[in-house]
Amino acid sequence: MLSPSEYRRHDAIGLGSLIQTGEVSPSELLECAIQRAEEVNPELNALVHKAYDEARSTAATLKPDTSGSLLQGVPFLIKEMSPVNGWPWTRGSRLFARDTAGSDSAIVQRFREAGLVPFGKTNIPELCLTITTESRLYGPCNNPVSPGYSTGGSSGGAAAAVAAGIVPAAHGSDGGGSIRIPAACCGLFGLKPSRGLSVVDDDLGSAWSGMSVSHVLSRSVRDSAAFLDLLRLERPALFALPDYQESYYQSHSRSPGTLRVALQRQHPAGHSLHPDVLAALDHAAALCESAGFVVEEQVPPVNYEQLGAAMGTLINTHTAQIIQPELEKTDKSLEQAELEEATRRMAARGLKTPATDYLEAMDQLKTAERQMHAFHQRFDLVLSPVLSQPPAELGWLDMDGDIREYASRFSAYSGFTALYNGTGQPSASLPLYTTAAGLPIGVMLSADWGQDHLLLQASALLESLLENGKSRGT
Repeated sequence: MLSPSEYRRHDAIGLGSLIQTGEVSPSELLECAIQRAEEVNPELNALVHKAYDEARSTAATLKPDTSGSLLQGVPFLIKEMSPVNGWPWTRGSRLFARDTAGSDSAIVQRFREAGLVPFGKTNIPELCLTITTESRLYGPCNNPVSPGYSTGGSSGGAAAAVAAGIVPAAHGSDGGGSIRIPAACCGLFGLKPSRGLSVVDDDLGSAWSGMSVSHVLSRSVRDSAAFLDLLRLERPALFALPDYQESYYQSHSRSPGTLRVALQRQHPAGHSLHPDVLAALDHAAALCESAGFVVEEQVPPVNYEQLGAAMGTLINTHTAQIIQPELEKTDKSLEQAELEEATRRMAARGLKTPATDYLEAMDQLKTAERQMHAFHQRFDLVLSPVLSQPPAELGWLDMDGDIREYASRFSAYSGFTALYNGTGQPSASLPLYTTAAGLPIGVMLSADWGQDHLLLQASALLESLLENGKSRGT
């Protein structure tokens, strides 16, 4: 039997290798994960649904090499926003608190086909609409690195579970930063893949018109690359498919060569950056230079204000799209619905959005996409902060409190990640820095659309520099 400490030392590839060599069984690994969950979840509140018995049955039936997956038999957690057949599907909202999913989402089907063993769902904010995980339905998710601080959102429960050693990687999704922000807050690697590369369901609503994609949060770059192989599409679905034929896992450790890096040191809306964030950014820039990259301070040529407004129009529309059928089913008005105030206001705006505004917003995204593609003819990567300050304290961002204060804080705290959801580019948060107080600060690398392999290669190189003796910084 693997000891708890040995279990937590391995990433997902490492655990999968132990299964492939017969050193442990999927059932043994699952019990390690369950034991760890029971130890830490009462304080963290990372898991909001447990399916231990179902997972035990799944693990017991797995046979060696039945899927050909490097990840077969590895314990796994699903983000609550994604439906799993027979499991609660609340979307983190009191409005849907009694719902049960009737089928698996497309991505859950992929996870099952790869032989992963899902045993629970992770905490999210209401409808995944904010960048902290503190819904009225489930309550706050505590950061395992520093209790009392936010895990980020919306994949905050997933980030907490990985950082606490419950699982080595967990499902997340990113429609405005929801993988990268929790990764930054919890000291993890978090990749948002290119639009069109990874599996999606067959409707624009679930993909937020192409702004939202799913992947994982992990402790290693190689795990992220392996999961991208698992989730990549073989043919185009809703969007164009990047043309890369090789395995991301097999190619992630190659040298990316001499890359040109644009260093973004200014907040897009003019807000100030915390000194620790600037120190993390400069530390990352120095690492890039030690890797042989050419770093030049430069700002992406995008009107962030216009793009943010366009993305807001789309998100409001899709929020209304989710909520309206439930209002009709329960014969409730929007004012009567059990929703947090920020969600209610977003849905109200979405219900009033004409089709012309939706189309104009889509045009704004396409304009930004073209602008960034042209920018990447000069620069291979953009290096920027993920957030403007270290992880916020729990309660600081309240969707159900003073909405003006919430909106002001949201704008100042974020601002960097959403660009890449609008343009569809791959973007990752890297855990390269820790403050003197012990708080992790992620830095963000982003590449041109379809250049996920290059982004993974650069990330793996910087990861190896840290492992080979470079300081994480304080």
